[in-house]
Amino acid sequence: MTSLSIQAVIFDMDGVLIDSEPLWQRVEYEVLSALGVPVTIETIQQTTGLRIDQCVDYWYHKAPWPHYDNAKVSQAIVDKVASEILVSGEAMLGVHEAIDHCQALGLKIGLATSSFYTIIEAVLSKLGLSDKFMAVQSAEGLTYGKPHPEVYLNCAKALDVDPRYCLAIEDSFNGLIAARAANMQTLAIPAPEQRGDVKWVIAHHQAENLLALPTLLTQ
Repeated sequence: MTSLSIQAVIFDMDGVLIDSEPLWQRVEYEVLSALGVPVTIETIQQTTGLRIDQCVDYWYHKAPWPHYDNAKVSQAIVDKVASEILVSGEAMLGVHEAIDHCQALGLKIGLATSSFYTIIEAVLSKLGLSDKFMAVQSAEGLTYGKPHPEVYLNCAKALDVDPRYCLAIEDSFNGLIAARAANMQTLAIPAPEQRGDVKWVIAHHQAENLLALPTLLTQ
């Protein structure tokens, strides 16, 4: 990959910019368990990368509970995650260095996430990144979230860059599928416990953290 072949870098958010996946999993576990759903942290990892209402829908069909109100349950999870991010959220290793390098190369920088705008605002505020992205796209109002590619295609369109010349950075397999389906080049940064999984072979590149991005962009 040369810097000339990439015109834009599009970041996923949860698990790429901020170490929030364990927080999401814990909050989902607490809320769903209270509804009587027999989940564990391990089984909740199956839905990593999905939009929260899709997660709630998934678990409702696995173990239905009375008085189903997807919007109410989803909002309860979102509000709790957002409040905890504002208190204790921390950037993933290499975030600021990666974004600074993209800016130095003159690349367009976008954000494409399944998270609701409430979460996006909390993360960007907490990490001091509110002015870094030229396009911020959420799957909140879309018919489908990831692994559907629409949020990535929308971000490329907002950046005015052909998806083929975008590098998408993902930590979840559902997100990686979305980026590949959008015809983007991809960098997977799986959680440490998932790095050995053969499924990540569908990514064009794989790294342990964002500190690898500057070298990747100039190879």
